[in-house]
Amino acid sequence: MKKYLTIFWTTIIASFLASACQPALTESTPTPFPPTFTPSAIPTQTITPTVTITSTSTPVPLVPNFSQIVIIIFENKEFGTVIGNPDMSYFNQLADSYTLLTQEYAIMHPSLPNYIALIGGDTLGITENCANKDCYINAPSLPDLIEQSGRTWKTYQHNMPEPCFTGDTLKYVRKHNPFIFFDPIRLDAERCQRSIVPLTQMDADIAANALPNFIFITPDICYSAHDCDLKQADAFLKEQMDKLSPALESTGEPYLIILTWDEGQGDHSCCGLPEIAGGRVATVLISPQVKANFQDDTPYSHYSILKTISEAWGLPYLGHASDLETMLITAPWK
Repeated sequence: MKKYLTIFWTTIIASFLASACQPALTESTPTPFPPTFTPSAIPTQTITPTVTITSTSTPVPLVPNFSQIVIIIFENKEFGTVIGNPDMSYFNQLADSYTLLTQEYAIMHPSLPNYIALIGGDTLGITENCANKDCYINAPSLPDLIEQSGRTWKTYQHNMPEPCFTGDTLKYVRKHNPFIFFDPIRLDAERCQRSIVPLTQMDADIAANALPNFIFITPDICYSAHDCDLKQADAFLKEQMDKLSPALESTGEPYLIILTWDEGQGDHSCCGLPEIAGGRVATVLISPQVKANFQDDTPYSHYSILKTISEAWGLPYLGHASDLETMLITAPWK
């Protein structure tokens, strides 16, 4: 009996121990199939189209739009007579410091046709100095175009006795004053009195801050180097530059001063001029807008000076300024 009780309790204890070692069963929520996705869980991407913008820059003008342009003109000396000559030390200093045109040519001989060409684009039938006769011209000129553009002009004539004077004196000669030969200027008394004036008027205009846009300065028969030596012409130039340069610089606007000669001593020619022309002359361009220590060897004529002034101010080309052979001055500008 005792044997059977031992077997019974052994079985009960083993069964209890076996159930205690089993892991507890827990109820879990079944995973649906297939899985469910929420749309907001999907990443989104915003695509911005690429736009290419091509910038269009304003073309650089061929010639700067100068506020003021000045011409100072001397007489009857060839390029080689002037450049390197110690008697014109100040002129050469400017030529070295700014831009020198090494191949610029006058139109013909004698003086007056060159002056006419500079503002008229042609000699307009003038082949002499017209000392003993009237050679007046009924034709448009640079001053007409300047006024039409809303700009102003004056010629300051050294030792001219009074505004709009039509004769000659021992020092002042009208053959070096082209403006007085154009009927539309000379015959308009108010216009003539206002714009063809003695050089002394320039001092008053500088003091009044009233310099015009276009200035044309002619020395008298001595200081132009026509009758007197180069040292006196050089001294005259320095005197005028000492007045003009500060006045022009004080405006803060672009300006150009052109130093040139009406004709040379030879018959050299170029660029559409007759085979025999007015010689090679030394022309210097002075401006904050020109290259320093620069020499331009492009062949130019006096018509190129007129063409370049017209281009700077958007004016029509007069006469031979429109010729293809008349080169526009472009190389010296910065």
